[in-house]
Amino acid sequence: MSTLRELKTRIGSVSSSEKITGAMKMISSAKVHKNEQALRRLLPFKDQIRSIMGHLLSADASYSSPLIEPRGVDRIALVVYGSDDGLCGAYNINIFKFLLRRVNELRESFPTGVEITLVPVGRKLRAACEKLNVSGIKVESFAGVDSKMGGEKVNEFTLELQKDFLSGRFDRVEVIYMSFKSMSRQVLTSEQLFPVTEAAIGAEENKQERKDENRLYIFEPDPNRIFNEVLPMFVLSTMQEITIENRASEQAARVMAMQSANDNAKKLLDDLNLEYNKLRQQSITTELLDIIGGQVER
Repeated sequence: MSTLRELKTRIGSVSSSEKITGAMKMISSAKVHKNEQALRRLLPFKDQIRSIMGHLLSADASYSSPLIEPRGVDRIALVVYGSDDGLCGAYNINIFKFLLRRVNELRESFPTGVEITLVPVGRKLRAACEKLNVSGIKVESFAGVDSKMGGEKVNEFTLELQKDFLSGRFDRVEVIYMSFKSMSRQVLTSEQLFPVTEAAIGAEENKQERKDENRLYIFEPDPNRIFNEVLPMFVLSTMQEITIENRASEQAARVMAMQSANDNAKKLLDDLNLEYNKLRQQSITTELLDIIGGQVER
């Protein structure tokens, strides 16, 4: 049975833990809002690029770009975003499980065999990926690339992936990340980065607009040249959005984890206080009985 001193020590320890988890929750919540603001700043830029591409696609012109040309798939790069820090619940575990499912799907889609290169972003997922010992799968890291990288590093990373795709080192590049919807809802997503798909640039939407509206534009220089200038910018903005969304999702997961830890600490603290008060009351009662017993003996 615990003594009063032991219970008091445990109560102090749990109380400190409650304060720490509460503070960490507030910090993570502030970081979520910061990333939400970054997303709001980025979206007008991406929307403007999509608008320009929409005008181009609605014109009667043909377009060609090595970034959109499909090819036979023998080598695939899977960029998977995770976190560098812990204390975010099952966040990294869920992403890793989704990654394994996606690897199996790709292997089933290409029965002749395909070489898959995993590019983990974040220390936690890098450690998990490096433990995989499966033939046809290798892990590659890019210097300076992590879940906390800034905008310039994201652009450098994207351009490296683009270079590898154009050189034929990779035939397809996909990105797996946690898409941020709200503080309580994040969705695991797999998005094809290269080659850029018609769905990504809204080609089908603009074909429908072309049927509904008769638009006339004068382009200088020619539409295809503008398209090839704007398309890489669209890819960069997409990667920036993915990075920010994943970062917001990580912090949201940490908020929920800290909330759960805080709730558990409060419950444990209530139980310990109840046990402490019972033991203290029992001790006082025992002392009173000893006093009364001594008086009776006299």
